[in-house]
Amino acid sequence: MKEFRTIGVLTSGGDAPGMNAAARAVVRTALARGVEVYGIYRGYSGLIDGDIRKLGPRDVSNIVNKGGTFLYSDRCLEFKTPEGMAKAVATCKRLGIDGIVAIGGDGTFRGATDLTNHGIPCIGIPATIDNDITSTDNTIGFDTAMNTVIELVDKLRDTCESHARCNVVEVMGRGAGDIALNTAIASGATAVVVPEFPYDDNSICKRIKKGREMGKRNFIVIVSEGVGSEYGPALAKKIEAESGVETKFARLAHIVRGGNPTLVDRVFASRLGVFAAEALLRGESNVVVCERAGELVTLDINFALTMDNMYKNTLKPGQLDKFNEEEIAAMKARIDDRIHNLMQLYTVENKINI
Repeated sequence: MKEFRTIGVLTSGGDAPGMNAAARAVVRTALARGVEVYGIYRGYSGLIDGDIRKLGPRDVSNIVNKGGTFLYSDRCLEFKTPEGMAKAVATCKRLGIDGIVAIGGDGTFRGATDLTNHGIPCIGIPATIDNDITSTDNTIGFDTAMNTVIELVDKLRDTCESHARCNVVEVMGRGAGDIALNTAIASGATAVVVPEFPYDDNSICKRIKKGREMGKRNFIVIVSEGVGSEYGPALAKKIEAESGVETKFARLAHIVRGGNPTLVDRVFASRLGVFAAEALLRGESNVVVCERAGELVTLDINFALTMDNMYKNTLKPGQLDKFNEEEIAAMKARIDDRIHNLMQLYTVENKINI
């Protein structure tokens, strides 16, 4: 088994509340095992440029409660080139970095598997507010983002009630409707629109018109950004034209990424950080830490990324060729479970919010 004397930790891609808690857990777990830790700043860009410094236990004090990432983040195009990869590997060899814990989303994991293939063992920790990594039930930042949304929507509802209005609210989620579905239920939205299921503008307008006839003054419609940036504003205009209810559009955008992480995200991120550091030090690599039914497990990154592409209909020709029938069946079963769980939420929302 490879002996680890020094590891690195980085955050990459979109920031998510709880990243600091995860990095803190990685650092302190490794240090407790007698392993030195380097903080890699600005993600893979910092690995290329050498923006790295050694971290002690006090360097990660008082960050568990802070949003964003103290290691900063970047989207590094150079890292995708042979030259950029060569620079990153050279930095690891120069500093004696034996392995890396990479905290982020699917792009971060692709970078991690590339590094592993070049001799630098890596483990990924899923951190994205969208909760759009198919291999895991939850991701760091998801709970905080949902709580931020319902806090803001509650404020919008106050003014909607005062003025007898409707607000169409677009929330983050790119290709995943997890934030939209959960917050629609929690905020008592009249309707929700997500990319996973068909949506009917006319039905939404009729529901709002019927609600007004029944004496309802305020209406909230939650829309996932995954349905397109033009959809929400257009829907707001259509609702007002067809229902007679004054309707405003609000795009919450990146405000949903920020803020202090919730208790759920702080604890979850800490669990993932400890688990990932221990898995790396016992010799696991090219895996991502996932939560399945409350338990933490490791899963091959290539398997996880391919399953993610299958779920999002972004598979490349020949991508499934490296997997056997049993593995492909396992991917499909996992995807079916995810869709089933989302459909349950969608059904609940449609039954109770009028």
